[in-house]
Amino acid sequence: MGGPVRPCNVSAIPFLGPLCYSSTIMSEKLICANKRAFHEYHIEERLEAGIVLVGTEVKSLRAGKANLTDAFVLVKNGEAWLHNLHIAPYDFGNRQNHDPERPRKLLLHAKEIDKLHARIRQDGCTAVPLRLYFKNGKVKVEVGTAKGKKLHDKREDLKKKDLKREHAKDFKIKAR
Repeated sequence: MGGPVRPCNVSAIPFLGPLCYSSTIMSEKLICANKRAFHEYHIEERLEAGIVLVGTEVKSLRAGKANLTDAFVLVKNGEAWLHNLHIAPYDFGNRQNHDPERPRKLLLHAKEIDKLHARIRQDGCTAVPLRLYFKNGKVKVEVGTAKGKKLHDKREDLKKKDLKREHAKDFKIKAR
C-alpha cells in the first residue's frame, strides 16, 4: 500500500493498490442479529469474541443460515461456550457435515472470561450473543451481559417504539 493515493472511479474513494475499497470501509458483514435479546434484556456490557468453527459451518454462515434466538453463553472450566446457536447444515456438504446445535467454544482472553464469569454469577445477569458477523474474514460474536426486563419495561419500550414511528410518519407527511 505504499504508493501514491489516486482517486478511484467509484465515488471518489482513494485507490489503494489492486483493491478499490479499503478494508476499513468494508470490514464487517452481519450474518444475523438477536433482536429478541434487546426485547427481553437490558444490555449492560458488550464484548467481541472469536468462535471455533468447522469448515462446513463457515460455508453455511457465508450463506447466512444461522439463528441466535435461543442462544446463551456459559463459562465452564475457565472456557466460554456458546450453546443453542443453530447453524444450518451446509447444503453441499457430505456425510461429515456438522451438527447444527453443538456447543461452540468462544475465543476470549483469560481476563475477559473471568470478568464475564463474575458478571454471570451476579443475580439476574446472563450472557447472550447479540450478533454474529464477519470481521476481516473471521467470524465474530458480540456477547452482551444482560439483566432480564420486567413486563412493564417491555411495554414501555414498545410504547416508545410506536411513538417514535408515529413521529417519523408525521414528519414524513409534513415534509411533502
